[in-house]
Amino acid sequence: MPFHLPQKQAAFSTDTSPDAPPEGERWSSWDGAAHGPKPRPGWVVTALGAVDADLGVLKTGKEADVHVVRRWVPGSGTVSTMAAKRYRSGDHRLFHRDAGYLEGRRVRKSREARAMARRTDFGKQVIAGQWAAAEFAALGSLWELGLPVPYPVQLDESEMLMEFVGSTDGPTPVAAPRLVQTRPEPALLRDLYEQLRSVMLTLAHHGWTHGDLSPYNVLVHDERLVLIDWPQVVDVIGNPQGFEFLERDATTMVTWFARRGLEVDAGELVGDLVAEATARF
Repeated sequence: MPFHLPQKQAAFSTDTSPDAPPEGERWSSWDGAAHGPKPRPGWVVTALGAVDADLGVLKTGKEADVHVVRRWVPGSGTVSTMAAKRYRSGDHRLFHRDAGYLEGRRVRKSREARAMARRTDFGKQVIAGQWAAAEFAALGSLWELGLPVPYPVQLDESEMLMEFVGSTDGPTPVAAPRLVQTRPEPALLRDLYEQLRSVMLTLAHHGWTHGDLSPYNVLVHDERLVLIDWPQVVDVIGNPQGFEFLERDATTMVTWFARRGLEVDAGELVGDLVAEATARF
């Protein structure tokens, strides 16, 4: 079922400080943030006079929470709805499976590397920053390749704003359902699998795999797949476990489609992906 958010938008700011915005909960955080690739979609609001309001929690997780944020320019009619992924601080349990994913990634400062290895509070903050930066960079690269991922709007420390996948036509946003929540008819099921296969082959061609792919982090919007949750994106060649992650991604997804009645073979897909990933070598 699609996820409905409660209607919530502050018409006027409740902040009485002199620098408070006239509407919303805060001024737009666009200024000073890292920005997504150009050309930007037309719905991205870049005006420095824009304001933001948090509409509520879309998804909670051990590593990050996802909220829905509305950004608009007061008095102009210009409005945008985005998903805000906020990575948890070092005070929380971070990235319980991060060791394998972080292989092949490097930090320049030896102090940071030691802190990461020891999982100190500072090390956890460094890791959180790496996850946020890795996901933001991955989404930008995948978007430029034309792959079905949310457009990354901006990254500001541990908060990433990206495209909201779903309907924003009504009074409240309605998020697209996850693949696991759907029951596609046979023809659509086959089409969705072919979409998935094409995406995975393109990823493998460029030396990547999602790293944690499952029906829970694939959305279905207007009969099209959108792949989300990319902080653990894996370099298949550079990571010693890269091909294991690739095989697991493929097997997990094929198993779901097979259980829905589609005749597909995990070994065949894995073979095609490995061949594509190693074709350059």
